[in-house]
Amino acid sequence: MAGTDQKIHDANETEPPVKKHKVGGDAEPQANGDDLTDLSAFRADRILSCDSRNKTIVAVGSFGAADPGQRALVILEKKPFDADGFDKLCTVESSLKKVFRNDVYGNYDCFIERELNAVKATVIHPASDKHIQKYETQLIHIVEETPEVYKSVTLPYLENEQLNLQWVYNILEHKSEVERIVFEDEDPSVGFVLLPDLKWDGKDLKSLYLLAIVRQTGIKSLRDLTADHLPLLQNILTKCTNIINERYGLPTSRIRAFFHYQPTFYHLHIHFTYLQYDAPGIHTERAHLLTSVINNIQLVPNYYQTITLPFTVRQSDKLFTVLNKKGILA
Repeated sequence: MAGTDQKIHDANETEPPVKKHKVGGDAEPQANGDDLTDLSAFRADRILSCDSRNKTIVAVGSFGAADPGQRALVILEKKPFDADGFDKLCTVESSLKKVFRNDVYGNYDCFIERELNAVKATVIHPASDKHIQKYETQLIHIVEETPEVYKSVTLPYLENEQLNLQWVYNILEHKSEVERIVFEDEDPSVGFVLLPDLKWDGKDLKSLYLLAIVRQTGIKSLRDLTADHLPLLQNILTKCTNIINERYGLPTSRIRAFFHYQPTFYHLHIHFTYLQYDAPGIHTERAHLLTSVINNIQLVPNYYQTITLPFTVRQSDKLFTVLNKKGILA
């Protein structure tokens, strides 16, 4: 790519050394940013969710006496199998324990060797109330948000209650996660940073999940997008699909590019996933394809300021309480 404002980052470049901190029963207090080497000090207070379909479990707790007063979330997720490495699963190290046998059908518990049995662990620490609410299993409701409801209810709520965005600015300013950046365009108006989402380990293409975070500040969500933002959206669509094709071998026809509404955080970003990956948040009540958004704005420049947008809200969210009191959910 020509120009000094665009950079493709080499996934194999040497990463800077990181400080390792073992968390154990008699560990010293942990400084934010230190890396964990085990979870022996974590004490779960409550299981927030246990999803058998997606093979995930989420617990809220703390790291004990070494970390007084700080809550932490631990998210454990079983990693998908690697089809190319299937032969490594069929060895004497993969012991079988019979559950039952009936005619031609045999059911077993299989215990594979440790190196092939890794579980993806995500730790959010310290965890806020909003982090905990995000991962807790709870009833959800659909909201038909008119422009009037957005201006009078949703927007004031977001301005008072949204999560801190410092981690986003750390990425954009190269203060954090520099080694994870796949591509960046440094143009201040149409530029962005592309990097793996926390849900992706950066290796298994079957679960590919990347985020494009725009450089412009002040664009919160779909509701803010107008014809003025078309160059930004088209730049992201073209360059991200090209980079994903070049780096991971996936053509545009096998990539899902979409927005969330409501988004998890209110700095404009776009999700890029492998089309065959059943990624979280891809259902019709939340996901909006990037190409559809571009087409809608081309037809009506202020499209997203004039339409009714559906979104889901969890019953424990403060926004649910506000909407319910105003009779909007009824």
